[in-house]
Amino acid sequence: MTPEDIAKLPYRTCVGVMLVNAGGDVFTGKRIDNPGNAWQMPQGGIDLGEAPRDAALRELGEETGVGPEKVSILAETDDWIPYDLPHDLVPKLWKGRYRGQEQKWFLLQFHGADTDVNIATEHPEFSEWKWMPIDDLLGNIVPFKRHVYEKVIASFQSVLSPRV
Repeated sequence: MTPEDIAKLPYRTCVGVMLVNAGGDVFTGKRIDNPGNAWQMPQGGIDLGEAPRDAALRELGEETGVGPEKVSILAETDDWIPYDLPHDLVPKLWKGRYRGQEQKWFLLQFHGADTDVNIATEHPEFSEWKWMPIDDLLGNIVPFKRHVYEKVIASFQSVLSPRV
């Protein structure tokens, strides 16, 4: 695909979840499909007719095993935050139908215990997980998503600051 072809593609609509524990650290998972040091917060597509909030809770459960009874929603981003995939990935992901994703992000407080987290799900996305200090997020995220994480952190800063 040429850069011009890619520029004409739409974004895939999806959600992202910043799950914070009592200490203010953020759930991150190491991508199972990337041998490098590629960590990310849970994220995923919105099903047809599904509300973004419902999609966020569903994706959290599908990727971490954490159910909605173990979290509370603290905030969501006002805007959708887009990102473009690197050109070489576009034909490989989502059958080449999207140039990247636009995401609505949710900040969730985790009320469970670490034993409630189970990344060995039906369709695992992570090979390992950990609670990561917010200050370490940007240095551990794949470069093409860093600007998204910067915006997510900035969007939730007023809610996070009194807590950490």
